Amino acid sequence: MTRIQRSIDEVLSGARVFQGEYTDADWKAARHTVARELDELRWVRLAADCPAPAGPPTALHERAAYDLRTLCRGIIRDPGAACRVTAFDTDREPEGALSFSCLLYLADQEEGAQFWWQYTAGAGNVTGALCLYLMHVSHGEIHDARHWAHQVDDLNRLGWSGYTPVEHRARSGAPDPGLGASVRYTLPPPGRAVAEEAVKDAVAQLEQVEAPDAGLGPVPQPTADLAVHWPDLLPA
Repeated sequence: MTRIQRSIDEVLSGARVFQGEYTDADWKAARHTVARELDELRWVRLAADCPAPAGPPTALHERAAYDLRTLCRGIIRDPGAACRVTAFDTDREPEGALSFSCLLYLADQEEGAQFWWQYTAGAGNVTGALCLYLMHVSHGEIHDARHWAHQVDDLNRLGWSGYTPVEHRARSGAPDPGLGASVRYTLPPPGRAVAEEAVKDAVAQLEQVEAPDAGLGPVPQPTADLAVHWPDLLPA
């Protein structure tokens, strides 16, 4: 078969995208999208290149995961946690959802934890919004982390602090170069660990219901029995 020789100009002419198909707004939106994705890529690559620390983690994504686990342990150790989970089981009290979602996170049921954190944050609880911020930062999900950083700021300005079972503070800070927003928070010391196997066993027995958000999958539901056995999850 005879090959037709074409000049480089002819090839480029056939391959180009005609300018008339796009408006100025389309070009601006495309540039914004590319810039945002490049920022997220730089952040993820930076996080991946950070060496594993010998002590408490210092890389942003590792620190967020460490702090979220610390916060969750403190929340489920609160003396009122079992009563609040009972209220959550019977009346879907948002404050009990915070304790329940932290239990799910410690049992590695992150999707269920995310669903109930959104529930309690939507009711105005700053701690729930902080948990979501830390979770998204730990995964390098910059857009979502930025959203919850702004939510923390908005809830603080409105004075909707809600239930704070362990001493901590969360407020907006100077924008992080990678995130575009940030949350400055303080947490108590890590404290005692929880009985992780017992936590996983307790969560494994919970009923699960399909979440309204199809992307999250089945969501664990609280039970009265869970509150009864809550002390078993917390070794002295």
